[in-house]
Order: sequence, then C-alpha cells, then structure tokens
Amino acid sequence: MSKDFAKIPSVNALLEVLREMKPPIADTYKKIIIEQVIGEIRRHPKMFNLETADRSSLVRDITREVNKRICTLSDTGFRRVYNATGVILHTGLGRAPLGKMVIDRLSLLAGFSNLEIQIKTGRRGDRLSHVTPLLELLTGAEGAVVVNNNAAAVLLTLNSLARRKEVIISRGEQVEIGGSFRMPEIMKSSGVKMIEVGTTNKTHLNDYRGAITSRTAAIMLVHPSNYHIIGFTTKPDMQEITDLAHTHHIPIIYDLGSGALIDMRRFGFEYEPVVSEVIHAGVDVVTFSGDKLLGGPQSGIIAGKKDLIQKIRKNHLLRALRCDKVSLFLLRNVLQGYLNPEMIAKSNLTLQFLSQNPADLEKRAQKIYRNLTPAKRSYFAVTHDEGRVGSGAYPVFPVPSYALEYTPGPISAEHLARRLRSTETPVFGYLEHEKYRLNMLALMDDDISPIVNLLESAL
Repeated sequence: MSKDFAKIPSVNALLEVLREMKPPIADTYKKIIIEQVIGEIRRHPKMFNLETADRSSLVRDITREVNKRICTLSDTGFRRVYNATGVILHTGLGRAPLGKMVIDRLSLLAGFSNLEIQIKTGRRGDRLSHVTPLLELLTGAEGAVVVNNNAAAVLLTLNSLARRKEVIISRGEQVEIGGSFRMPEIMKSSGVKMIEVGTTNKTHLNDYRGAITSRTAAIMLVHPSNYHIIGFTTKPDMQEITDLAHTHHIPIIYDLGSGALIDMRRFGFEYEPVVSEVIHAGVDVVTFSGDKLLGGPQSGIIAGKKDLIQKIRKNHLLRALRCDKVSLFLLRNVLQGYLNPEMIAKSNLTLQFLSQNPADLEKRAQKIYRNLTPAKRSYFAVTHDEGRVGSGAYPVFPVPSYALEYTPGPISAEHLARRLRSTETPVFGYLEHEKYRLNMLALMDDDISPIVNLLESAL
C-alpha cells in the first residue's frame, strides 16, 4: 500500500494546479483542504481507486474534490426553497415564513443602526425598546423581554424568579419541547427545584395547594401546545390556580409555547390561549415563541408584571441570551402588523397560509397539473390531502388541503424527490406509499410556474 501512497501528488503540486481556480481563497486554506482530502485517501484508499489510479487521474480527481469543497464553503449556504411538505411552521425549513415586505426592509440595517442609541439625545439606549412598547400594547402586559428562543425565555424566567427555590408543576405538563429539550431539564438548568404534583392524566387543585411551602417560589403552568391528553383526565381551571397562587403571594409562570396574539378561531382553528387574555386573567409572567403562531423570527418573548420583568431584566444571563439587531428589527416589523387585526392575514405570511380556503388550494394544484405537458401530466393527479401547522402547534388538528400526487413512471418517487431537492431552488414535498406528493398548503401562486418548469425538467 505504501507504493500506492507514492502516487499521491504533493500538496505544493496540487496548489499550483489550483492556483487559478474560482472562487479564489487564500493558499493557507487551500492547503488545509488539500491535506484533508489526501488524509482521507490514505485512510480510505478505495475512495479514489488508489490501487489502479495513475498520477494524472489522481491530480484531476483530488483537485476536483478540493474545488467542490471550496465552492461549498464559498456558497451562500442558505437557499430559498419551495415548501410542498404541507407543514407551514416546518422547523427544518425555517419555521415561520417571513413576507417579502418585511425582508425588503432589512436594507435599513445596512451599515450602522440605532440599536442601542437614542437618536434624540445621542445617549446609550436599550435595544429592547424597539419591541417592548409594541409587546406591552398587544399583550396588555406591564413589561416585556425578548431573548433568542422560548426555551431561553423559560430558563431565564425561572432562574430570575425562583433560583434555589421550589417551583410546582403538574406531571401532565412536563413536556418535551423538541430536539430533546425537556421541561424538567430546563427547570434543572435554571437552578430551581421541581416539585411534581398530580399524575399524567389527573391533577387537582388540592395537589397544588398541598405542595405549597415556605420554599415555593412559583407555580409553573405549561400549555400543551404540542400534545393532547384525552380520555379520563382532570385539571384545574387556570383561574383557580391563579387565585390559589395569589392567595399565597406566589407568582404564576405560564409557558404558552406557540404564543397566539389573536384568536385563532377566526381562521377555523380550535381555541388557543391568546396572550392578552392570559395576562388579563392575572397570570404574572407568560413566555412564548416569536416564530410559531406569531409569525416572526426566532425569538422567545417574556411578558408580565412590571416588578417581575424588572427582576428578569437584571439577570446577567439576559446578555448571554439576548437577540441581535436583525431579529429585533424583524420582530418589530411583524408586531406592527398586529396593530390592524383586520388586515393581519394579508401582512403576516404564516397567518396568510393558515387562513386559506381549501378550494383555492385545489385551484393551485389544478393549475400546476394543467400546465404540465400531456406526457408528463399522465403521471400526476390532484388529490385531497391534509397539512399541519407544525412546530408543535395544533398537533392533532389537520388542515384541509390538496396535493399534486406523482405515481412512479419514468423514474421512481424517491428519484423525483431527490432531483427536485437538487435544483437551484429546491422543492421539498413528501413520500407516501411509494408515491410523491406536493402539498399546496405552504405554496404561493407565484410558485406555480417555477414548479411546473422544475417538474418538467426533473422528468
């Protein structure tokens, strides 16, 4: 094998071949990548058929591999994709989609911005001042804090208000948020002692009452936004728990998860607790996501009583968990849309998708179908389908939709899915029973023509 290793060209020889390559990068980094590839060849000789390859073919193959890796590193990485999965808040595809109008405004951040400067006085300001007045108005809270996601919001709230003390939580509300982040672990990491009450399916008011001691710092409620327990179940009314807590001068912390700012029943969905209603009912601190039903960028929002929010603001962890200027700018623009609730479905892309008429989705699927050439069209059919809100919101609530379904013809369903993902603007559908579906729920009318062209090319 050492004889075969002698065929491998030197790093300097390969550097010379790669001298004029594009995109240009410094020789220092080219050398590192070349050494990585040569190291892989030595560990896995069959990778480039080292035994049978000659020197010139190795030069060609190694430079091609190095060039491919450099192009990958130099690429933007992020792509706009067509979401035909039927899941609107798709974590893998970026969760809440942001509208073009909001994204176009990002040019205002080019160069420097007034992130933490008061323009009138020229003095140092507070970055959260760009969003807290809007959050206070829309939620009815006395104060608000924004961090980088809802898990951080829960952790910061607990650490600020209950560190080294006890927090009561029902066993039926110890959820896994996603990505293996579980509420018990978050509570442990925040430095509080979790006091479990009740059972998975039944928790009574007396369970909470019996757990209150001089060490109790808060009662934690978790809205089951990503699961439902049905059947033989019991849980106290939120107002009952709030009244009990306040009788003992204990704050209520409520993790709403999805965080609806308006009543989702207007779009035909089941009732989801509205943040302002929960605040009005007397809950002291509410935490929720900015990139789920709210329809904004990734963020975690804490809203509640002024004195508690002030404690949270003073926690040194806030600096570690804070949002940058881009997230705060996008959140501000999305929140502004809620100032006119009657028009929110037009300005908020998430709510726009959630408020669609199934008949319009069928028309979208039919338009793609009709625009395919007859030869390609014969492999497709428009069919009823179901979509999902996604990211844990409305987990058992299917959204009526339509799909364009491909029955394997010239290529398999898996092959078609792979080809569509490999295009400059990738298409993500889903496979089911050896067929491939493009669900219309999270597509737009402007996507129709490009998708037709991509399907024609893929087949």
